[in-house]
Amino acid sequence: MKVVVQRSKQAKVVIDGEIVGSIDSGLVLLVGITHEDTEADVKWMAEKVVNLRIFEDESGKMNHSVADIGGQLLSVSQFTLYGDCRKGRRPNFMAAARPEQAEKLYDSFNGILRTMGLVVATGRFGAMMEVELVNSGPVTLILESGM
Repeated sequence: MKVVVQRSKQAKVVIDGEIVGSIDSGLVLLVGITHEDTEADVKWMAEKVVNLRIFEDESGKMNHSVADIGGQLLSVSQFTLYGDCRKGRRPNFMAAARPEQAEKLYDSFNGILRTMGLVVATGRFGAMMEVELVNSGPVTLILESGM
């Protein structure tokens, strides 16, 4: 499982001109699922995201998590995170999980985040989406499970 985490002042997902998910201050999560991912990966990643200390304290040091600041999450499925561009000019997405498996694990990931007390907005699995965000910092990290 791979998640691109972006600290954000505000963000939204638009599908066909309609806002389907939006947040104020918090994290934008671009979520990729691969064939080998399991519920254990999903749980590990949810814990990592919620407790990652990437928000500043009063001294300007990254000491607070999204949970500490009462932030929100915008979670967007992103199979292209598993695009392999080493050969040719067109990405190969063979490492991305099949939609049936990916959607189940993506939904589980969002559910776990919600049970941890966070507001989680989402896009729509498999849809063509426009994601807009104001990246704060900018702070962008790439997290991978199973490493």
